[in-house]
Amino acid sequence: MKPTSIPTRGRTLDHAALVYDYCEPILFLGRLSEYDAKTISLLEISGNEKILDLGCGTGRLTRMIADLLNPEAGGAAVGIDAAAGMIRVAQKKRESRTCRFEIAAAESLPFEDRSFDVVISSMFFHHLPLDLKQKALSEAFRVLGPGGRLIIADMHTPYTWMGTAVSHIARWFFLQPQIGENIRGVLPALISQAGFQPPRSEAAYFGYITVFTTQKEG
Repeated sequence: MKPTSIPTRGRTLDHAALVYDYCEPILFLGRLSEYDAKTISLLEISGNEKILDLGCGTGRLTRMIADLLNPEAGGAAVGIDAAAGMIRVAQKKRESRTCRFEIAAAESLPFEDRSFDVVISSMFFHHLPLDLKQKALSEAFRVLGPGGRLIIADMHTPYTWMGTAVSHIARWFFLQPQIGENIRGVLPALISQAGFQPPRSEAAYFGYITVFTTQKEG
């Protein structure tokens, strides 16, 4: 019996699981490698970290991170997604000694307190309604150890006319009010409210995506 998706009020992409790896580079307009490199550089990986990827999709970024980890030193990356279809693709294509995947919702993580050194999320929070954004960030805070780091790359307040056009069109075309919340700029305040230090903006892409980093007090 195939595992089933986790019920959630967030937007899941089960229907896109089999084509997602082909669509993602197109959506990033040829800059996916640059985006990946910047995001991974912010992890400052030494090899022994335990890293959690929220909303991992098909696990492409999770596996890239995992390949930099040392299993003998305890390094491991775990990707979670509520969409069983995404996780099935990730498990088939990308599991390794340092990389595994679980079906789970970010707002209710099946991990013990202080289980991870880093939590990362790429293009996931704009799929969550406001209250689930809050719960997911609180869960990220809970599973991070003292001094643990959070890195979020996602839709944020547009800063170019093109970014404004694309983000607002996406909000209405996909009938997704969660995008509207992101482009109103709610993420930094929500991150701080979850207990993290005020987030820093580290990079920006396409006029509407921002990469934030922050830390749990040690």
